[in-house]
Amino acid sequence: MAVSEEKELSGKEKIVAELKTLEYELTIELPRALRTAAALGDLSENSEYKYARERQDYVRARVRQLQQQLAKLSSIDLSRLPTDRASYGSTLVLRDLDKDTEVTYRLVTAEESDYEKGLISTSSPIGKSLLNKEEGDEVKVQTPNGVRLFEIVKLTTIHDEE
Repeated sequence: MAVSEEKELSGKEKIVAELKTLEYELTIELPRALRTAAALGDLSENSEYKYARERQDYVRARVRQLQQQLAKLSSIDLSRLPTDRASYGSTLVLRDLDKDTEVTYRLVTAEESDYEKGLISTSSPIGKSLLNKEEGDEVKVQTPNGVRLFEIVKLTTIHDEE
């Protein structure tokens, strides 16, 4: 559960990539599939046509959702994020005081979160409890299994990584 060492696409880059794929499907592939299915005749019992229409509705909804996520990400003013406390984009090395183990998390948006990769949403219980904390702080986190106690061993803000 550590932040991946290899360079991966950022949340914004992933959204843009998925958006491009879906827009291609919506403007090229689905119209072609609809024309092909319509050519088969009777649309009331045409499963290919019905599937293509349902897929088109789904893709349109997903495109709208991704556009909203992109707008939200673009509205984050990095200059307003603190340079000395945990906030969006910060990477924290935590020592679990109960288990005496270390774990590394990066604070991200809900859309970017991936617990297995150490990407924790700022709106999750762990993320909320880490916000605005500093290196050396002890943090209590309420989890489904009870309260856990961590110490922030190292804090790297988004400003330190530029």
